[in-house]
Amino acid sequence: MEDAEPGTTCIATFCGGSFWDIESAFRHVRGVIATSVGFMGGFIPSPTYEGVCSGTTGHSEVVMIGYNPAIVSFLDLLDIFFRSHNPCQKQQGEYRGLQYEPVIFCHSDQDKQVALKYVTDLQHEGRCPEGIVTRIAPASAFFRAEEYHQQFYEKMGGSYTVLHTGDHGYNE
Repeated sequence: MEDAEPGTTCIATFCGGSFWDIESAFRHVRGVIATSVGFMGGFIPSPTYEGVCSGTTGHSEVVMIGYNPAIVSFLDLLDIFFRSHNPCQKQQGEYRGLQYEPVIFCHSDQDKQVALKYVTDLQHEGRCPEGIVTRIAPASAFFRAEEYHQQFYEKMGGSYTVLHTGDHGYNE
């Protein structure tokens, strides 16, 4: 998507724990036009938050990011994402369950290739001795979460910092 036309909006979608936390990492990044939290990757149409939390829908809690590739690249977004979750484990902090396992949902073959190279390079650096568990999967239908989940931390009058600084059980 690096060679997109000026004014083009591209899409990136990530799961890495609570969608509130991951959304917070991207909300104010220069070049990010909009964020929306929701669900992707499951097998039932129109899931609800309660359904996804029950573990019966197969969906991941995701943040979908609209961005201007002339200002911020998909590679830049991957850098932020990999500082916002622990790629060495499926459980993300206190969040347990399929819906929280880290996934990069790719919207194009080019994004898939960039993500594969990124993960391979991290693995070669020895970031996760047991292997990186962050999956790369094709994007599928996105189901927007209920309105009260959108920009949750801002609505609650605060923010949440999720960028890892090296003290979270994996090597940076």
